[in-house]
Amino acid sequence: MGSDFTINMNEYLPLRDLVFNTLRQAILKGELKPGERLMEIQLAEKLGVSRTPIREAIRKLELEGLVLMIPRRGAEVAKISHKSLQDVLEVRGALEELATDLACQRITDEQLTALRDAENHFKAVVERGTEMEIAEADEAYHDIIYHATGNQRLIQMINNLREQMYRYRLEYIKDEAQRGTLISEHEKILEAIRIRDIIRAKALMKEHIDNQEMTVSKNLNEAEERSRQAAGKR
Repeated sequence: MGSDFTINMNEYLPLRDLVFNTLRQAILKGELKPGERLMEIQLAEKLGVSRTPIREAIRKLELEGLVLMIPRRGAEVAKISHKSLQDVLEVRGALEELATDLACQRITDEQLTALRDAENHFKAVVERGTEMEIAEADEAYHDIIYHATGNQRLIQMINNLREQMYRYRLEYIKDEAQRGTLISEHEKILEAIRIRDIIRAKALMKEHIDNQEMTVSKNLNEAEERSRQAAGKR
């Protein structure tokens, strides 16, 4: 367990919630990887806590579907499934299309400038950044579109889904062959929003999300096939 994550201290939260939030973030960001075993003693030592809040956090993570309890093996990080991928991206797609529609109507000149700056930053980070930095730059680009809607309820709904989306965003970005496509899609969406072409902007955003689902699904299939082949050679 070599992942470099630490507990996120917050004086207003009880320790069990701090541990839960820390482990949840580590899973969603890929710091704890799918299939990785969660050893209570090692995690307790790493975070500097007793085993009790670790055990409580693992139970809650199991309820969220982020952890699986395997007989005679214990807890491990749940692998990404095709169903969970589809469920999250269907919701994200609908919210993103609505956000794009509203942003086309309401975006200000200052926000357009910020969106251009965010895209330039994204391109720079793709060239030299880590996977997590690229994911965060991608998230920052989309955040500007969300805030351009001026709809706080919509922004809140998207934020509620943010952490679940992050896991799939990171999986997509791990595929280096798709990074050029991401840049191109961002550019096209930005231009459609700039000229306030609602129909084109929404179609481009749908394509953007659909490509993410297809790529991650393809990579899942390939990973499953490699696992089957490896098992057959044993």
